[in-house]
Formats: sequence, structure tokens, C-alpha cells
Amino acid sequence: MTKKQSVKHKTISIKEIKLRPQISKHDLDLKIKQIKNFLEDGNKIKVTMIFRGREIMHSSIGKGVFQAIITELSDKAAIDHKGRLEGNHMNMMISPK
Repeated sequence: MTKKQSVKHKTISIKEIKLRPQISKHDLDLKIKQIKNFLEDGNKIKVTMIFRGREIMHSSIGKGVFQAIITELSDKAAIDHKGRLEGNHMNMMISPK
């Protein structure tokens, strides 16, 4: 790789945002604002929702929170993976448009 090619490269890092399904509206707005800042910097975001105990039985609440994030970021971001449940975590990948 020549020096010109290496100068044009931009490293993209993955930032992680962790949530709980019982997040309040204000806290969710702050997390969305933080996601928007990461997207403006050109980073990918991994949103992780952690279920504890019996919260896993109500995974539809977590999907509703993810849907709220998707609708809020629909103009600035592309959703790579929608909410996938893996064990007691639900993950979603977001990348800038």
C-alpha cells in the first residue's frame, strides 16, 4: 500500500450502546442523541439490550424499544441487523448512510 492510499483510509470503529427493556423515555432520547453523534463521526453502532431474570419472557418490550430507535434514526442510519435475540441479549447493528 502506498502512502497516498494509507492517508485516504479511515478507520471505522464499532461503538456499543447498552440498554435495558424498562428504559424511560428521557433516557432513551439521550441514548438516541449519543447514537446520532457516533453516526456523524462515521462509526458503526452495536445496540445491546440486556434482559435480566424474567424480563426475557417479555422480549416484545425490547423489540418495541428497538423499533423506536429505528424510526428515530431512519433518515441518518442504515440498519444492518434488526434485533436478534441471543441468550439474554438482543443485538442490533446500525451503520451510517
